[in-house]
Amino acid sequence: MTAASAARKRGCAVGPTKRGKGSKIMAISDGHGYPVAFHVTSESPAEVTLVEATLDDRFLPACVEILLGDKAYDSDKLDTILATA
Repeated sequence: MTAASAARKRGCAVGPTKRGKGSKIMAISDGHGYPVAFHVTSESPAEVTLVEATLDDRFLPACVEILLGDKAYDSDKLDTILATA
């Protein structure tokens, strides 16, 4: 199988975007860099809308006390969702 033929195959989390198809991999790690959650979805949604789904997919039952993200995660709606979770 060539790289070109492998690239044409798509998974269930790959969806249509403005430029074709793609996927977005969201990951959350703890303070030591160990992964605690992963979420794979279509490339289309904004990252800030995927935080809640990523937290729901965590493999540790412990609740996240501090969540750090870049400027894209600065949202009053997200702050409200995380405060009530």
